[in-house]
Amino acid sequence: MRRWRGNPWAVLLTLSLGFFMTLLDLTAVNVAIPSLMNDLDASLDEVLWVVNVYILILAALLITCGRLGDVFGPRTMFLAGVALFTAASLLCAVARDPAQLIAARALQGLGAAALAPQTMTIIIGTFPAERRGAALGVWGAVAGVATIAGPVLGGFLVSADGWRWIFLVNLPIGALVLALAAALVPDVRHDARHRLDVPGVVLATATLACLTFALTEGERYEWNAWIWTLLAASVLLLAAFLLHQRTRQHREPLLPFALFRDRDYAVMGFVSATVQVGMLGLFLPVMIYLQSVLHFSALQAGLVMAPAMILSAVLSPLAGRTADRLGGKYVLMTGLALFAIGMAGLAALADTGRTWWELQPPLVVAGIGIGCVFGPMVTVAMFNVEPRMAGAASGVLNTIRQTGTILGSAAVGALLQNRLAASLHTEAAERAATLPPDVRARFIADFDHASTGLEIGARPSATPPPGTPPDLADHLRQAAASAYEHGIVDAMVPTLALPIAVIALGALACLLIRHQGTRAPSAPKTPTTETPARTHK
Repeated sequence: MRRWRGNPWAVLLTLSLGFFMTLLDLTAVNVAIPSLMNDLDASLDEVLWVVNVYILILAALLITCGRLGDVFGPRTMFLAGVALFTAASLLCAVARDPAQLIAARALQGLGAAALAPQTMTIIIGTFPAERRGAALGVWGAVAGVATIAGPVLGGFLVSADGWRWIFLVNLPIGALVLALAAALVPDVRHDARHRLDVPGVVLATATLACLTFALTEGERYEWNAWIWTLLAASVLLLAAFLLHQRTRQHREPLLPFALFRDRDYAVMGFVSATVQVGMLGLFLPVMIYLQSVLHFSALQAGLVMAPAMILSAVLSPLAGRTADRLGGKYVLMTGLALFAIGMAGLAALADTGRTWWELQPPLVVAGIGIGCVFGPMVTVAMFNVEPRMAGAASGVLNTIRQTGTILGSAAVGALLQNRLAASLHTEAAERAATLPPDVRARFIADFDHASTGLEIGARPSATPPPGTPPDLADHLRQAAASAYEHGIVDAMVPTLALPIAVIALGALACLLIRHQGTRAPSAPKTPTTETPARTHK
């Protein structure tokens, strides 16, 4: 094992396993919501907190933990994050009530925030510039694979052994990552001593906590006065944070403004947010469509998406290597265009009665597009970042990505809810015309109630009143199923228009990219070669 210490590809495998573990739990828990409610006697509000507290802590602390990696060393923070995440997973698995599970999930979020920014920092410090694109392509592919592996693995574990195994599966992975990291990952540091901007940490954390809470909980609380107060507070706190950072630009700020003077980094920050909106825009309505309209199980729905994500994972390192050699602008634009085209094709194809293989062509196109995005996006963003600022740059970029995830979830969820309310009412009213007058009002009311429920796409009961003749009862059930399925399809199509438009905007933004790759051996040195990291083996 000693001879593998510091080997770039062994290090990348270790980092990717740790990163994959944190992203897996971001999506797998959603599949277990019904089981959690039944087993822990939890309310929907409590179970949604189990999901959202992880996102809240992760998004709020990424910038801070990125800087802590600069102060204490990225290897130290990575090991601490993996250890905390693994221990918190055990606490999740043995939780006996919703409060215990929510607290353990918060600790999981803290562990994920501690380790995630360090992965990119260590990759940059370990790989030479000419191979960094392929490495970051693998790192980016992990995000795409974890997005689909979460629902697939979660559905399998919940179906086979119960929700607790979603967390127990992290224990052997976490133990393996800890052992590999201790043995293989070098201590990549820089000679400069770093100081932590404590007021900046407090302001950044408070800003992101208020923003994340408001966006994740806004729909559930019907965007009441408290939610808008939190949004206003996040704006004021952000202004205070930026003013404070302005005074510290020569004293190691938490957010170095110099990062955004690099046009490529600034553009990739915007593009990474658009990609996350696109991913949420693809997965949220499509997973509902697959399960509620085509009647696939959670596991089957995940498997329908799997070929596209596997293709994405295979292509991502190749796309990163291509971006290294030829520049990322046109690779990214091609990938984003294919992503949008695939989603548009899926929207055009969506209907009741589709088979899984009919959906594969547009999903495969979208998967190819995603595979051409993640690797080059990170390569271009970090190309001109000095190693001494890699922790801060990684933390900021990951925070922007997570903020894009939250914005995408809020925007796509709200639009889907709005379109679902309209389409379910329209479909119910159309089919009610064929029913006896005395059951029409109740039939339509059932759909109106379902469309405003907390669970998007909650199926209306359509239970016939006592004494309903069997023929009429069958007619009611058939009409309800038809209205429900067509209502979801009608809502899904305009909902997909939002992420398609956002992805198209991201593609246009790529025209601003300057980085043209490293084709010429005489290319001028970048800051990454002028200030090498000090590696402790």
